[in-house]
Amino acid sequence: MSGEADAPLIVTAQLPRELHARYTALRTAHFPPERNYLEAHVTLFHALPAVCEGEAITYFKRLAAEFAPVVAEVEGLMSLGRGTAIKLSSPDMLALRDMIADHFRGMLTQQDQHRPRLHVTVQNKVSGGEAKKLQAELAGTIEPRHFAFRGLELFRYRGGPWEPVREFAFRG
Repeated sequence: MSGEADAPLIVTAQLPRELHARYTALRTAHFPPERNYLEAHVTLFHALPAVCEGEAITYFKRLAAEFAPVVAEVEGLMSLGRGTAIKLSSPDMLALRDMIADHFRGMLTQQDQHRPRLHVTVQNKVSGGEAKKLQAELAGTIEPRHFAFRGLELFRYRGGPWEPVREFAFRG
C-alpha cells in the first residue's frame, strides 16, 4: 500500500445524483465483481502527484466558486474493446479540464497530458465477446440527454477503492 505522501490523486467530474445512481447500478450489474471497487465516475485526471494535494484543493475551491454546473450530454454507448462505457460530451468540461491541466503543467503524467474521452465505464477487462453482448443488451436503453456536472471530486489512489479527499460543488 502507498503511503499518503505518495498516493497519487484522481480528479473526477461529478455526475448528477440520478445519473450517478443509475450508472453505478449498471456498473454493479456488469463490471467483474472481483475488480469493482468503485461507483460510477468520470475521470478527468488519473494521477496528479500527491505533493499537489494542498494546491489542488485551493485551486479547485476557487474554480468551484467561479463555475456554475457544467453542461454536458449523454451520447449513448461506447465500446472500450474489452468493455463498455456510457459516452458523454461536454466541451465546457473539457475546457475546464484544459485550465486544470495548464495549471499543473509539468506535473502531469503522460496519460494525463492528453484530453480524455469523457465516459462512465460500466464494464471493463472482459472478453470482446462479453463486451459486445452487453452493448447489444443495452442498445436503446441509454438515451441521449442533457445534464450538468455538479462539481469536481478529488480522491487518493491506493490500489483498490479510492479514498475520498474532498468534493468541490460548482456554485458560480
